[in-house]
Amino acid sequence: MDLSAVFSNLILGFTVAMSAQNLMYCFIGCLLGTLIGVLPGIGPVATIAMLLPITFNLPPIPALIMLAGIYYGASYGGSTTAILVNLPGESSSVVTCIDGYQMGRQGRAGPALAIAALGSFFAGCVGTVLIALFGPPLAELAFEFGAAEYFSMMVLGLIAAVVLASGSLIKAIGMIVIGLLGGIVGTDVNSGIARYSFGVSELSDGIGFVSVAMGMFGFGEIISNLGQTSETKNVEVSKVTSLMPSWEDVKASIGPIMRGTALGTVFGILPGSHTVIASFSSYTLEKKLAKDPTRFGKGAIEGVAGPESANNASAQTCFIPLLTLGIPTGAVMALMVGAMTIQGIAPGPQVMTQKPDLFWGMIASMWIGNLMLVILNLPLIGMWVQFLKIPYRVLYPSILLFIAIGAYSINNSPFEVYMAALFGFFGYYASKWGCEAAPLILGFVLGPLMEENLRRAMLISRGDPSVFFTRPISLGMLLVSFALLLMVVLPQFQKKREILEVADD
Repeated sequence: MDLSAVFSNLILGFTVAMSAQNLMYCFIGCLLGTLIGVLPGIGPVATIAMLLPITFNLPPIPALIMLAGIYYGASYGGSTTAILVNLPGESSSVVTCIDGYQMGRQGRAGPALAIAALGSFFAGCVGTVLIALFGPPLAELAFEFGAAEYFSMMVLGLIAAVVLASGSLIKAIGMIVIGLLGGIVGTDVNSGIARYSFGVSELSDGIGFVSVAMGMFGFGEIISNLGQTSETKNVEVSKVTSLMPSWEDVKASIGPIMRGTALGTVFGILPGSHTVIASFSSYTLEKKLAKDPTRFGKGAIEGVAGPESANNASAQTCFIPLLTLGIPTGAVMALMVGAMTIQGIAPGPQVMTQKPDLFWGMIASMWIGNLMLVILNLPLIGMWVQFLKIPYRVLYPSILLFIAIGAYSINNSPFEVYMAALFGFFGYYASKWGCEAAPLILGFVLGPLMEENLRRAMLISRGDPSVFFTRPISLGMLLVSFALLLMVVLPQFQKKREILEVADD
């Protein structure tokens, strides 16, 4: 690994990220992400989906920096309400509620918030360092990939996303199949024949990714939340007196922060609900390592430090497969792929060589964003709590109107609004049936790419399907995919899925 090259590239990245425009959009992304993390029921996926139309008129670098800031900003903000009012703004902050809220009730909300922010900052910085160190070697390896390898890697990504995610396996497979079918709607590039357009001229160019994303994660989530009563009205907000943790708190948190960062780093690279799995795994590990496990659930600082570090480390390192291989590991990364495609950027290893300012500028902006988030989260806690008083009957209809305007602005066509509404109702009923939206989005994004690489591989091999098994890298990925499918039958693994399903609910 050429550290001098990495250092010179980081200088380029900071030069790009420190421009006034990029600093402004990084701050906007972090601010919005923190706000979204504080407000329960919205989430970064819905927010990024809603803001995709706004990025059309932005240059690629500030657009992607802002969207990335929203994602890891929400990971920070979710812990604030988890500790103060026992409401996780993000699903990965569910674990933080267990001990964080108990610390708040004991008058120790300040130290809990400080340790959560510092642990998140450390984990985010470590994750960013790993992207800078391992991104270039992975990108060089990806240049050795042919069509067969890319197809097998996408198969592995889809299977891993299903196996490692929570909920029913059959339902997740069904959602992926729907996404794959939706991705091939439109005119076939090779034959010029319209597929699944049903005579609707607007479908000849395919279903718009933005409409699907805004519908599933915007309309669907908001409609679902409108049917629930606000829990914040009768919740007692823990008072924050001092943010300074004691030396005992710091000593007790160092180990969990280090272990949580390591766990989150590994889970972030894997497809699926990596932040949720990382948080739960970190909490379980800390409880097993504790001298007195009975302290957990009663205000143990380790139960805040470990999961928060794991959560934010995984939120950072999930950018590694996206930026180096062009493969999304979850719903947010799939939206990032959509944003890059809208900007005319083909995700993959060529981004590093063809657009080094974009790649290294994003990495440098993550360091800057992590510092901004520490500043935003601690001094402005009082302001974030005030946002919890916004009535949902005002907040959610306003967001629905914003989604409709954004969908219309894609092609200045009401058809996009209808499509977003259609997928919104589908997403609502899918969630009622226990089906996750993330596998559908992954299938929708990867479907056209899989078809393209499958056709290319078969064309090169003159119709011989053994090409996928005779090439070592392709065969290895298919074997890993098969091994992941075998894991499903293990009783211990099934129990883990049930635990994660309860956590997501």
